[in-house]
Amino acid sequence: MTRDEIISVLGPVDEAVIADIAATDGTVQELREALAWIAADEVLVNEGRPLPTARVATLIELLQGPDEEE
Repeated sequence: MTRDEIISVLGPVDEAVIADIAATDGTVQELREALAWIAADEVLVNEGRPLPTARVATLIELLQGPDEEE
């Protein structure tokens, strides 16, 4: 993904986040899927959607940031 593609999906974000996301070699579709899982994971599971792929899971982790409990 390019910087512009990432910003088109996420809006303005920190350059470090952009670099981390770009380094995953993910696609725009995978980034959108990660956002969908963040927004409504229970709904997607209840709909019978397959669990996120490894790359989508990585994007989810990057978008959610570090756990507050850590």
